[in-house]
Amino acid sequence: MDIIFMGTPEFAVASLDTLVNSEHNVKAVVSVPDKAAGRGKKIKYSAIKNYAMAHNIPILQPEKLKDSSFLNQLRAYQADLFVVVAFRMLPKEVWQMPAMGTINIHASLLPQYRGAAPINHAIINGETKTGLTTFMIDEKIDTGRIILQKEISILPEDNVGSLHDKLMELSKDIVLDTCSLIENGEAELIPQPDISTLNILPAPKIFKKDCHISTSLTVEKAQRLVRGLSPYPAAFVELVSPEGNTINLKIYQTKINNDNQGEHQIFTDGKSFLSLGFTDGRLLVEELQLQNKKRMKTVDFLRGFKIDSSWRWQ
Repeated sequence: MDIIFMGTPEFAVASLDTLVNSEHNVKAVVSVPDKAAGRGKKIKYSAIKNYAMAHNIPILQPEKLKDSSFLNQLRAYQADLFVVVAFRMLPKEVWQMPAMGTINIHASLLPQYRGAAPINHAIINGETKTGLTTFMIDEKIDTGRIILQKEISILPEDNVGSLHDKLMELSKDIVLDTCSLIENGEAELIPQPDISTLNILPAPKIFKKDCHISTSLTVEKAQRLVRGLSPYPAAFVELVSPEGNTINLKIYQTKINNDNQGEHQIFTDGKSFLSLGFTDGRLLVEELQLQNKKRMKTVDFLRGFKIDSSWRWQ
């Protein structure tokens, strides 16, 4: 089939690469406009654009998806199918264009975890399994008829980084299998169930306030929050000195210690360990990052930063 691929981040590159090296013909890619990033405000390309440039694939970067010139460019390619992975919500004018439809690969087992951050929320909520879903795009976000689903386990040691990579690898199989079903007219399109009758959890975009390790959490929920936000955007905690000064620490890796509880308390020998006290246990911090510093092991942090058990956290 002639395919146009739409995507932005590294997660989408695996699917695109699989299609490029398949019997299908990727005629063009659509990605976000270039943006200035970092202190130097240098122009940064999306991962999909970098891949397309390296493989001499035509690139479209519309500011507005309803722009008539962009729509005319899309029509001119006469693609059979559009494949979307981690892109933007498409207007009807776009997703209705190809004869065989527009498919999306979503990083959850729909209808669970519709939204922008399904991998994060699956870990934060303590799920033991997740997966990928391919579906036909329709008017609403992540509600279209399901084509295929592939499931994987979430291991106790998984964080959002490791789970992201496992799902990215899985996307290579599901994108080819889905395209084969569509090409051969064998895709059985299954409507998603009525979510009003189910316990469906959403996956909204994550903001800074969502990354704060609150004292109201149990120690287990706090650890899941750390795993579900590591390595990016990272959970954080605010430490308070006896004098009332505060510092923010991003936390990347922890272990649960069921020793004596101590809500709001810091447990440390000032040399080798640092724990946060909860009402039901302690969270041993193994990797962290002080503001404007590099990510490091706790023992390295304690060599250069003086802290003792008179500190508290909030």
